Amino acid sequence: MTDGTRRSPPAPAAALFRLAWRNLWRHRHRTILLLVVVAYVTFLTIVYWSFIDGYGESVIEAYARYIVAPVRIASDAWYEDPDPENHLRDLEFVASLAAVPGVRSASPRIQFPALLQSAYVSQGAEVVGVDPEGELALSRVPAKVVEGQWLAAPGQVVLGEEVARRIDARVGEHVVVSAGSLAGPQAMGLRVVGIARTGVAAVDQTAVIIHLEDARQLTGVATATTVDLDVARGAEAAVAKRVQALLPAGVTALGVWDLLGPIKADIEANRIFAHILAVVIYVFAALAVASTIFVSVMERTRELGVISALGLAPRQLGSLVTLEAVFACGLGWLAGLVIGYVAAWILASYNILGPLFRTVSASIPTAGLSEEVYGAVRASYVLYSGMVVAAAAVISALVPGRRAARLRPAAAMRAE
Repeated sequence: MTDGTRRSPPAPAAALFRLAWRNLWRHRHRTILLLVVVAYVTFLTIVYWSFIDGYGESVIEAYARYIVAPVRIASDAWYEDPDPENHLRDLEFVASLAAVPGVRSASPRIQFPALLQSAYVSQGAEVVGVDPEGELALSRVPAKVVEGQWLAAPGQVVLGEEVARRIDARVGEHVVVSAGSLAGPQAMGLRVVGIARTGVAAVDQTAVIIHLEDARQLTGVATATTVDLDVARGAEAAVAKRVQALLPAGVTALGVWDLLGPIKADIEANRIFAHILAVVIYVFAALAVASTIFVSVMERTRELGVISALGLAPRQLGSLVTLEAVFACGLGWLAGLVIGYVAAWILASYNILGPLFRTVSASIPTAGLSEEVYGAVRASYVLYSGMVVAAAAVISALVPGRRAARLRPAAAMRAE
């Protein structure tokens, strides 16, 4: 049975692709607008994740290189109560650490509470005794000495900038460090040889760094409270697991992620919120792209009616609109990828974000954030931004594409 209307055979897929491609450039202004919208959304997605990932990595790196270490070895009792009495009983295992893949160097440290006294002021302090040579590879603090020099021998002390200011101590002056030794109270006069400005508030406001031999004399600890390892960023957990196999009972190796304390929960919470916010952004971005395509369909009602009257089946007309959207979104996505990754590379190579967080670092010392905040560059950003394009294409097929498929040629050609 027939209604008397002659239907043309379906257009080949290749012809439909060619027609969709040509239609893009028949409406250059509209196409360029859509390309810009998609490219902008892609760019923002990449920069957003570059910042989120880079911020987290920067906090962890600041902790690893300024406050704790990439990997720390200590007794279980010391982790529970960081008192010199809970020091490592021997350091025989240190010689075997060099054979562990990923361990670049190992350096002993002694941390202990003390009273720091200048000629004018006394204050409590958390003192760290270090091996000056080993610290050069492990920490960034030696490179941040802005006045004087780094430790070279026993009898010397390096102070954080804020510590020196509070006790009114200058390079060349002497301070007294008093501590409770395992053998009784001890005190030692030390010459200030350097003042460090790290940009990490927790360090600048508390750092009192002395020679390891002086720390042993003050505390009565013949070994160390911790042995800290220099490892490549990102390898901390794996190296800590390898090292653990060599350690005696009651001694544990932890990567920096497990040493973060409350900051770890903050980083995880921020990342969960970042994913939720990203989903919201993706939805609105996809809707923005789809609405642009929908307006395009509305404006082209007469044109689409003519195309349908020339023999294009309704379903193919909907596919044509969807293909145009996919082509435009694809081109905009590629352009956004290029621009976005260039921006991410700049954020990862230059400390552009650091000055923006300087105030945060100073006002929240426990955040462990330094003045160096870099972005990240990861291949996964291609997938994240591609999700927006895919969502836009799906919405375009469901809304503008279906509207185009339902057009009646006669009514469409009469539309204004």
